[in-house]
Amino acid sequence: MKVAEKGCAICQATWGDYWEEVEGQRMFFCCDICAIEFKNMISEVKKRTGWKTLDEIKMTGNYRGRECMALYGGRRYNFSIRFDSKGGIDAFSEHA
Repeated sequence: MKVAEKGCAICQATWGDYWEEVEGQRMFFCCDICAIEFKNMISEVKKRTGWKTLDEIKMTGNYRGRECMALYGGRRYNFSIRFDSKGGIDAFSEHA
């Protein structure tokens, strides 16, 4: 899965040294909370789309909320997401 080239897979922070396997790929995260957020986001997208995996995820925003686009096999899925302090999904909305 294609993610940001530098830093944490979800927030792009370059501090920390937390690694976790997600979707069969070893990914860098600044902390365990970002890893939980990322895995929860991927799971929610897969649940809502029925996709078995994702090719890429693009994100803008910060801890207050992110605008995202997931890509898979030429299809795209746009959504907004916000997390709670423990990495759980606090708000999720689909966009056309």
